Amino acid sequence: MSAARTPPYPDVIPVREGETLDEARVAAFLEGKLPKTGPGLQVWQFPGGHANLTYLLHYPGVADYVLRRGPHGDVAAGAHDMGREYRVLSVLWRAYPPAPRAFFYSEEKDVVGASFFVMERRLGTVVRREVPPEFGGGDDPVANRKLSEVVVDALADFHAVDPAAAGLGDLGKPDGYLQRQVSGWTQRWERAKTREMPAAPEVIAWLESTMPASPPATLVHNDWRLDNMAVAPDDPGKCVAVYDWDMCTRGDPFTDVGTVLASWFEAGEEYAFLASVPSRVPGFMTRREAIERYGQRSGRDVSRMQYYYVFGLFKMGVVVQQLYFRWHNGQTKDDRMALGDQIAEGLFNLARTNMERA
Repeated sequence: MSAARTPPYPDVIPVREGETLDEARVAAFLEGKLPKTGPGLQVWQFPGGHANLTYLLHYPGVADYVLRRGPHGDVAAGAHDMGREYRVLSVLWRAYPPAPRAFFYSEEKDVVGASFFVMERRLGTVVRREVPPEFGGGDDPVANRKLSEVVVDALADFHAVDPAAAGLGDLGKPDGYLQRQVSGWTQRWERAKTREMPAAPEVIAWLESTMPASPPATLVHNDWRLDNMAVAPDDPGKCVAVYDWDMCTRGDPFTDVGTVLASWFEAGEEYAFLASVPSRVPGFMTRREAIERYGQRSGRDVSRMQYYYVFGLFKMGVVVQQLYFRWHNGQTKDDRMALGDQIAEGLFNLARTNMERA
């Protein structure tokens, strides 16, 4: 890639070393497979995220698309499933407008090095650790409140989608879902462990022994966070896109809420995570307010949500440890992961503290 080439949008960067794609090969392969293409394909990279690789396919003056593929190195069974993500996004957009529409899927690994799919490009603002300047930079309590509300409201609206009506009535196996989730994340922890962390087995034992009965199954995203959403550039309270659907299934909707809460830190709480929501700015809802809002919007009993919060912290710790494991073994050069084991241990410790408060 020429160093002189200018990114077409501010949210993309030149592709990172070791993660490049052959532009000519991609262009030739996709010719005739997308609604509109043209000459001079440029491939850029979205810098967010820590596992799946996401690229912008920029056909100058013609069209933009997003290409998604799984990460390099070993991956956990069932994770980073591009086929599943394509299946979901090829139909969900009709029933849930924030879901981008997927156009094409391929298992031919010689094109980009792994199976991949291509979906529409949605323009919006992704909010990560800090509130961006266009929303007041964290100093506007009204905008901050809207950001905290939209992540909860969009989730409740997603959980209201009828899976069968959306064409996903046979997705996954909802019976016994929560038990399989706890067991599955425990197994992922054991596979990704690089050293002992005393809090981890204590949290696992607690999750196994205090498991509540699940509410009726819904579609579940499995990685719901503010930074997996995009909001309208002129309205932080309007969701225009939700991303990262590779683990979508049917199951216990409260596990999604637990995932949200796991990155929702409050004033006075110490934390260290890779993509925390800016939840300590003035006006942002507390976790308790978020739980109550979800309960009101969804009509579900949220009295056992502390369990799911602990599960969300444990799951997030395992995710970080998996990313660190790949960096530790030289399967990725993303040095953001160099302290991943310390972050994972901090999340396990926080989970242990909160199980004692349940």
